[in-house]
Order: sequence, then structure tokens, then C-alpha cells
Amino acid sequence: MSANNKDKVFIFAGRATEKLAREVAQNYGIELGKSVVFQYADGEFQPSFEESIRGGVVFIIQSTTPPTDNLFELLMMVDAAKRASADKIIAVIPYYGFARQDRKDKPHVPIASKLIASMLQAAGVHRVVTMDLHADQIQGFFDIPVDHLFGSSLFMPYIRGLEIPIEDVMFASPDMGGSKRAGVYAKTLNNSFVVCYKHRNKPNEIGEMRLIGDVKGKHVILLDDIIDTGTTICKAADIIKEAGALSVRAMITHPVLSGNAIEKVENSSLEELVVTDTIPLKRESSKIHVLPTAWLISEALRRIVSHESIDNLYETTLHQKGVANHIS
Repeated sequence: MSANNKDKVFIFAGRATEKLAREVAQNYGIELGKSVVFQYADGEFQPSFEESIRGGVVFIIQSTTPPTDNLFELLMMVDAAKRASADKIIAVIPYYGFARQDRKDKPHVPIASKLIASMLQAAGVHRVVTMDLHADQIQGFFDIPVDHLFGSSLFMPYIRGLEIPIEDVMFASPDMGGSKRAGVYAKTLNNSFVVCYKHRNKPNEIGEMRLIGDVKGKHVILLDDIIDTGTTICKAADIIKEAGALSVRAMITHPVLSGNAIEKVENSSLEELVVTDTIPLKRESSKIHVLPTAWLISEALRRIVSHESIDNLYETTLHQKGVANHIS
């Protein structure tokens, strides 16, 4: 399909990510596709495309945040597109929910992220575009192409624009699992990094946390893919500040921010929390800064349609070929 044949490219929004989808369409240079969701009294709903999409490339943008209605709405929109004779159906999932269930960490539990991959393919998805998966191996759960975008494409320019000497910046991971991410950022900017070791009593409850490394006199940036309850990040920030850091920031792609997480951030040692708009904020906060993803997503969609590589979306930002492939 010709890249100039814009009348055959459609971008539709699920209800969870409508604002972002509208901005993506605007950046792409087309109107957001016309769709509605009919809501029944008992809670059942039915998505409907209000224009012909026959033979077109259809992008459906929906983050699969709670509740699970958002995931099911995406699946129903994919099914509707397939039955409306779309040529290609691409699910754009800025935040891939249930990604923390990527393996069996104890007996008798599901691997939910694999289940969702199977459901998307069964519904008729030809390709998936997502950002900062919680675990890289989730890409292998699909038998279709997965374009994995990186929050580093947004965070790196922001870091370089901070009014602090870059040599005084130190990166930190709030747990051992994120040490690889912190290490790659540190290598890219020729800085060092530290790690917070944590032990959980149960999900969302930290039993113990210790800092591994020296942060005295440094401006520390905590890196992670998800901030949920905020407990881990805020506790890590407090420990790092107590250890002599000049300032502590957190840069986290997906602002789940459950319960009173925003209040925890506001009352913590964090100078600021920098996130993206893959998930709409529940409310604004003076400590939370949101970086837009629309330009990055729309450029990825344009390259998919025109069969161009998306590799240099990472390279031009990181100034180091191949580094972005290690940041999840």
C-alpha cells in the first residue's frame, strides 16, 4: 500500500485512550476514525465503526488498563474490524496490562500476558505496537510482529535538558529486576548507577529495602516501567535522599498510580515524577510531569504503513546504535 494513500489508513480510539489516539491521528495527519460504543443497562457494551474500513489498514489504539472492560473492548473492536473486511488490523497498546504476569512464579497461577497475546491473535490482530513492556519476553508470546517502542526516546532528551551538570547525574533502579535498564542509561551517558534491593512480603507490600551503592552529592534518577501504588518508588526516593543525594527524580513510563499513589508521591522525597501519557492521569499534581507519546507513536505507524524501519527512532535519540534495544 502506498504511504500517500491516506484515505486507506484509519486510526480509531478505544475509550481508555481516546485523547492520546486523537493526538496520534493529528500527528499522523488524518482525522480520528468515527466509532461509537453502545452501552446497555446491564453493563454490556458494543463497539461500532461508523464508517467503511473495507480494504484499509486499521490502527486501534487502546491501553489495557483496569478494568478488564478496556481489554475486552479492544478485542471486540478488532473482531468488528475483521468482520468489516479491513485489510490489516494493528493493535496499538501503549500500556500492555497484565504484563507483570509473564511467568509462573508459584504453582497454580496463569501466565496472563501470554493468554492476552493468544486472545489478540485469535481476534484477528495482524501486528502489535506497544511501549516499554514489563518483560521483553512477552514479545515472544506472539506469532505476529511486535513493534516495541521505548520510553527512553522521550526520557533521554528530558534528562539532557535538565539544568544540572550531566556528570553529577546518577541512575538508580528501585529493585534488582530493573538494574539492566539503569545500567544502559548510565552507559549511554557515561554515568554510574545504584540499585535498591527490596524484599516483598506479598504483592504491593515491601518488607525490606536497602541501597546498594553511594549516592552522596549526586542528582539521582530512578527508572522503572510502571508505578502502581507508588510504595516502592517513594521508599527508594526517601532512602536515596537520606543517603546524601542532592535530589531524587523518578522517570517511569506507565503511570498506573493506584489508590492514593499520587498522595504518596506528593509527600515523598521525590523532586518530580516524570511519566508518559500511555495512561491518562487520574488527577494532576505539581510533582508529576507528563511527556507526550503521540509523535513517537504516529511516526511508528507511518513507518509501518510505508514499510520503513523504526530502528533509527531509537538511535537518533540515544546517540548510540543498538543501546535502545536493551532498554525495556
